Amino acid sequence: MHRTPPTCFSITLALTAALLGHASAQTAPAQPAPAPAPTSLLTQGQGAAQAAAEARDLILKARSAYPAGSANIDQTLWKQAAAAAETAVTAAPGNPDYLKLRAQIYTEVGFWRQAELAWNAYFRAAPGAGTPESQQAAAVQYNLGYAAYTRNMPDQAAAFFGTCLQLDAANVPCATWAARTALEAGNYTQAQTLYARALTLNPADKTLAYFQGLAQSAGRYGPAATRAFSRAYGDREAGRKPQALAGFQEAARSAPNFTEAQREAGRLALELGNTQAALDAYTALNALPGPTAADRFNLALATEAQQYGLGAVQTYRAAYQKYTAGEKAAAETGFQAATQQSPTYAKAWAWLGRVRYEAKNYAAAAEAYTQAIALDPTDRSSAYYLKLAQQGK
Repeated sequence: MHRTPPTCFSITLALTAALLGHASAQTAPAQPAPAPAPTSLLTQGQGAAQAAAEARDLILKARSAYPAGSANIDQTLWKQAAAAAETAVTAAPGNPDYLKLRAQIYTEVGFWRQAELAWNAYFRAAPGAGTPESQQAAAVQYNLGYAAYTRNMPDQAAAFFGTCLQLDAANVPCATWAARTALEAGNYTQAQTLYARALTLNPADKTLAYFQGLAQSAGRYGPAATRAFSRAYGDREAGRKPQALAGFQEAARSAPNFTEAQREAGRLALELGNTQAALDAYTALNALPGPTAADRFNLALATEAQQYGLGAVQTYRAAYQKYTAGEKAAAETGFQAATQQSPTYAKAWAWLGRVRYEAKNYAAAAEAYTQAIALDPTDRSSAYYLKLAQQGK
C-alpha cells in the first residue's frame, strides 16, 4: 500500500510538539510552555561575544594603523572599537570581561571621563579585581586630577589624586600631586606626609625633596604665596619662563620674607635678561637673613648688568674664569669682547690691559689701561701699570 509523504499539517504538528516540550506528537497531559528566554539569552550572549571579538580585532588594527602614543577616540578605528565594546556591554551588562574591555579602550584613547565611568562599572561587577586593573584605573584618576589642576579646580584635583592613591598606593605621580595640592591649599601637615610618601616611592627625586622642605616652612608664607610659588615652579618646568617669573614675583609680593621666591625670581630674571627684575629680587634677598655667596654674587652681577648690559657682564665673567684657569689667550679674547659689547665697561678694559701686560704686549696693554683710566680716574692700579707698560717693563 502506498505511504503518503508527510503533509504540512504533520510537520506543523511536530514543531508544535517540540516547542511544547513533547517527545512526540502523541496526546499527553497539557504542560505550560517554557519561556523563550533561554533562546533569547543565548542569542544575546552570542552577539556580545561577537561584538567583543570585533572590538579586540579593531584594537589591534588601530594600534597598527596609528602612530604609537597617538590613540584618540576621534580616530575611526578606535571609535569603532569603542562602539563594538559598548555593544558587547549592552548585550551582556554583567560580564566583567566586556566591561574591562570597554574601560581599557577608553583608557588607551585618553577619554578620561568615560574611562572613569567604565572602570567604576567594571569594579562593581568584579569587586575582587587584580592589581593591573587598579593601576589602569588609577592612571585615569591621575589624568582627571591633572586636568582639574590645570583648570584651576584644586578641590576636584585633590579628590581625583586621592582616589588614585586608593586604587594604587605606589603611584608616584599621584602621591606627588596630592602633596602639591595639599601644599597649595595650606594643608601643610598633610603635604609633608604626602611628600614623605612620594619620596619613599622615589627617593632620588630632588624636586620632591625641595618641596618637602618648602612644606615644612610654608606656614611662614601663607597659602597665597605658597600656591603662587608652586604654580610658578610648574610653569618653569614646562618652559613657560615669563609666566614663571610673574608667579615667583607674585609669591614674593605676597610674602616678602619668602626667600626661595625671591631667589627663583632673581635667577629666572637673569635667564630672561630682565636685569631690573633680577636687581629687585637679589636686593630684597640680600636684605633677608642668611644670604648665600651665590646670592651676593648675583646681586653684583645684576647691579653691573644694569649699567653695562647683561651680555657684556657675562662675557667679562666668563673671561675672568678663563684667566683664573690659566687660559690667558682665551681670557684676552673674552675681555676684549666685553669691551666691544660695552665700551664704557672700565673693569673689562682694566683686565684686558692686565692680560696683555702679563703677555708683555706693552703697547696694547697701554691702550687698554688708557681706556680704563679715562672711564674710572680713581683706578690707581691701572694708572700704575699704564706707566710700566709705557716704559715697556
